[in-house]
Amino acid sequence: MLALPALAPAYAQQFTTAEEIRPILDATRANWVSVREFDGNDLLDFTHLMDWRCGLDSIRYSVNGEPSKTWQGEPCHADEAKPNAIKSPEQPLHAVYPLGSIETVKIDLDYDDGTTDSASYDRRSILMP
Repeated sequence: MLALPALAPAYAQQFTTAEEIRPILDATRANWVSVREFDGNDLLDFTHLMDWRCGLDSIRYSVNGEPSKTWQGEPCHADEAKPNAIKSPEQPLHAVYPLGSIETVKIDLDYDDGTTDSASYDRRSILMP
């Protein structure tokens, strides 16, 4: 008798745990955040991290070596078919700073399995055209 392949779980991989999102965030480290000059301001954009926020306990960031702040993004929608969907039009995806003021950014991620990761950027490496 032939062995049957393992049946797929009832739900596809949802990317809601550290184990699922860590490989993606490791591969896309250069894209965790970006800076965009817009409407006379620097916008520190967190869209990429918000796309993979399920599996993270917190996102902390520091601009120009100042004390870290915690990014309060939209929560994970764990009980829904698309848990990483960004649904709230009121939830900002960026922090606003004076034009030209962001020189360096440090990001610290706390995963839901208790592990951490971090990355540092200079303005030039994350400035969007």
